[in-house]
Amino acid sequence: MTIPMTAMGTEMKPPLDRPAAPLAGEVAAPVLADALLPLMWLASPALPVGGFSYSEGLEPAVEAGRVRDEASAADWLADQLQLGPARAELGLIAQAVEAWRQQDWPTLLRLDQWVRSTRETAELRLQSEQMGRSLIEWLKSLQRPDFSPQQLPPALQAPTYPLAYALALAVQLPPGQPPAHGLYAYAFGWAENMVQAAIKSVPLGQSAGQRILQRLCAEIPAAITRALRQREDERQAFSPMLAILSARHETQYSRLFRS
Repeated sequence: MTIPMTAMGTEMKPPLDRPAAPLAGEVAAPVLADALLPLMWLASPALPVGGFSYSEGLEPAVEAGRVRDEASAADWLADQLQLGPARAELGLIAQAVEAWRQQDWPTLLRLDQWVRSTRETAELRLQSEQMGRSLIEWLKSLQRPDFSPQQLPPALQAPTYPLAYALALAVQLPPGQPPAHGLYAYAFGWAENMVQAAIKSVPLGQSAGQRILQRLCAEIPAAITRALRQREDERQAFSPMLAILSARHETQYSRLFRS
């Protein structure tokens, strides 16, 4: 009886003149990398856009006593996900990705103006403008042969952050990948930044922050589905309490986050 080499503790190797069979998934790995890594890059908190320095109304909500602990922070951010990104930004980004790919300048200018006009305080508007400029500068630093900032119209050289993010998706995503995939990166990046803001401002522990992030991640798919079903004329960014808190934050005596 022939004893398999593996039974004697010696690893069996293929003959030198015959290549080993590919591992499961090995052929698909480059395709997965092309599709997934750009999204992970754009969702990274290390992306040099300064998102970590803003609380988007959370810090003044803590100051006003509306956010006090893990439960109230989780409820606040879950509501903000539905009232902010889901209603206003995610669908707009998907539309803008296609507009960038087609160089539909009138549509892009209209969407950019809509973003600026729906930021209800100077603080929120300046945040979107600063993060948009920073993301465009990051795109320039990549020196990709398929992206030339000189091709952009003057009015779109420094778009707001949702428009700049859509441009980054149009540049980074492989051809044929649906824009909807990029919305997960945007929503997760937003959620992670806001959880970090809650950890610092409430304050909370890291484990509490991860539980809040778990809840937000569970709600992101439905938020994206809702956003993609909206028509352009159904989008809105009307959040009066958030606007009031943001306005108060501009003159708040002690702040951790930018105003």
